[in-house]
Amino acid sequence: MSASVPSDPHLSATLPTIIAPRGAGLAELALAVGGLAIGTGEFASMSILPLVAQDLGTTLPAMGHMISAYALGVVVGAPLITIFLARMPRRLMLVCLMLMFAVGNFLGALAPTPGLLIAARFVAGIPHGAYFGVAALVAAALVTADKRAQAVSRVMLGLTVANIVGVPLATWLGQVLGWRSAFVIVGALGLLTAALVAVFLPPIAAGNASPRGELGVFRRLQVWLTLLMVAIGFGGLFALYTYVTPTLQQITHASPLAISVLLGLMGVGMTVGNLVGGWLADRSRTATICGVLVWNALALACFSWTSAHLWLAGLNLFLIGTGIAVVPAVQTRLMDVAGDAQTVAAALNHSAFNIANALGAWAGGLAIAAGLGLTSTGLVGAVLALGGIAVLAVSLALERRAVAAPALAPACK
Repeated sequence: MSASVPSDPHLSATLPTIIAPRGAGLAELALAVGGLAIGTGEFASMSILPLVAQDLGTTLPAMGHMISAYALGVVVGAPLITIFLARMPRRLMLVCLMLMFAVGNFLGALAPTPGLLIAARFVAGIPHGAYFGVAALVAAALVTADKRAQAVSRVMLGLTVANIVGVPLATWLGQVLGWRSAFVIVGALGLLTAALVAVFLPPIAAGNASPRGELGVFRRLQVWLTLLMVAIGFGGLFALYTYVTPTLQQITHASPLAISVLLGLMGVGMTVGNLVGGWLADRSRTATICGVLVWNALALACFSWTSAHLWLAGLNLFLIGTGIAVVPAVQTRLMDVAGDAQTVAAALNHSAFNIANALGAWAGGLAIAAGLGLTSTGLVGAVLALGGIAVLAVSLALERRAVAAPALAPACK
């Protein structure tokens, strides 16, 4: 059931306060399982990339297009779904999105050629951003205003746990049973999520959301700057992550089991960072974003030197993983700067992360193709993180100027 009094004026334009019939905890768990499915599918596709390329008889850079295709699906799907289906009840939308995600992964498991696999990954990416955007708004409406970032972080917990359990398991199964088994597991998780959401979430109206209202997000400069900061600043993480498996194979000389453990350590870092980031963002959102971007630049730069040593590489990957702490802060910032267009803004955040995915994979690939070696991806990532800091500085300066302008106006008369 849903109440009629919103817990936060920023959320009132989109969703009323939500009371889950079986408790907010189980509702958040259902949403988090979707994050587990999506996170496993997105990141495992990178870790099994060498297996896919070998089995389908193509090169690693050529097969890397399936990573870009998935990211493109997210970028295209997030705004289109949230704008044109703005009036769809939220529980129904979440169920439909996860069913589409499952179908895309099952198609990937059956794909006989690189081209068809790339197309299947595009389909699987379409619901990604819209799911996380709507799930974040639903989670925020389950709690009071001062707990929003922590509620969002609990939903995103599935995404980070995917890197502890889902990605290492899918990588190991891909090596033992073939890469297609990884996509089958992800598709099954998508079906499980659809069932859990249908059971543990109440029917949720779309509130005052409308296609016309959601389109208003594109007129807000701060929304664009925040998205640009994410797209550039977090391209660094993906510049490294896209090529982390071949790096661990060829530079660290890690065994298949050790690679799974190292990827799991990065997932532990993501989980810790996500939980701490939600807590920090509810206290100082701007400081959290600034601090995490600086942390990312340092941690990524170090990997160029630590990757040659097994235990140092593991520690470094854990520290790089904690950089995901920025997600709750960025997600709630977008909710506030988007005005009445919160649904599409929340979804666009994940479009921005997947532009970062594509940008990072492209930039890392350029460095490798230029002969700089696999270890160069850490330095490429650090440069991109610094670019994100520069965009954030511009955003904050314009924000302060906008706040100061009304106060200065009377003095100018």
